Amino acid sequence: MTSGNGSPTVTSPVPRAVWESLLGADEGAVVTQSLAWRDAVFAGGRYQDVSLLYEFPSGRQVVLPMARRRGQPHQVAMMASWPRAWGVGGPLTTGGGITAAEAAAVLDDVAGRASRVELRLRHDADEAWVKEARRYRIERIGRYVLDLAGGFDEVWKHRFRGTARTAVRKAERSGLEVEVDRSGQLLGVFYDLYEKSMPRWGAGHEPLWLTRRRVNWVNPTSPSHLALIAGHFGEGCATWVASAKGEPVAAIIVLSTGAQVQYRWGAMDKEGANPVRANELLHRLAIEEACREGYRCYDMGGAHPGSSLAGFKEKLGATLHYNHFLLAARPAVHAARRLSRDIAKKVTGWG
Repeated sequence: MTSGNGSPTVTSPVPRAVWESLLGADEGAVVTQSLAWRDAVFAGGRYQDVSLLYEFPSGRQVVLPMARRRGQPHQVAMMASWPRAWGVGGPLTTGGGITAAEAAAVLDDVAGRASRVELRLRHDADEAWVKEARRYRIERIGRYVLDLAGGFDEVWKHRFRGTARTAVRKAERSGLEVEVDRSGQLLGVFYDLYEKSMPRWGAGHEPLWLTRRRVNWVNPTSPSHLALIAGHFGEGCATWVASAKGEPVAAIIVLSTGAQVQYRWGAMDKEGANPVRANELLHRLAIEEACREGYRCYDMGGAHPGSSLAGFKEKLGATLHYNHFLLAARPAVHAARRLSRDIAKKVTGWG
């Protein structure tokens, strides 16, 4: 596409130096828009980098992370930012709020590049992206984010609920031992707890193999996947483990880059972790460290409002925001995928 009458020029894939520049210029950039995350997405070999750089005559640049599954037939090719299992992508921009015309130009262009296009916007994305998404079906997905402004004392006294502070104090009195590792050595400990969590996540609705497939489809957590993430984030990938009497009972994995920290994965031995409030202690320590290092927010990820998971995150001071999921698909492709999804729900009993 050539520049003219306000249209942007488009480059694909995005040069690494340009991506890095926009990351530095966009104060709201999230962990899953980082170069470390991008590198992990493509290092697995399943996806091709089809990211897009839009440059407008005004001087504004927009980077749109995009991936396409390798080997897909053109008739059903999907481009996503990011693919569902890889979380939030969406545009990085320079120069403040994007104009309606610029947002429309980007959205219209990318919608025509594949049979199906999926965009997952971060929670603070400019409203122009949603208003101009006329060719897209729009869904909202709840996400919980803790504001770290004012430092840990402010977070502890005024954002943590009293029940959270009580739980942390109980954990501190319980004799729990806590380790934090940034070399990847504790990933195996995390994965053992993750496997122990699987039957609980199935809740008796489905066989274990189906629970494992469903959970990993939403948020892949194989040892190779975790190693890939840890390898690209380096010290930005922290594994926190709480042990009771030498036995690991809870673990979380936290990623950090730019101005944000993201709690990405958690697992526990429920019988060992809940009575001593191990999860509350791990998050308290990770949040305190994030405050000390000067990060602006602690992203606790998605949850259905009103669920017990949402309640846990709210207890720790996280507030509800919404990511917008934009979908543009040719009618036949959309109908086929919807039928497949409905069949899967009936088989598993999950709605």
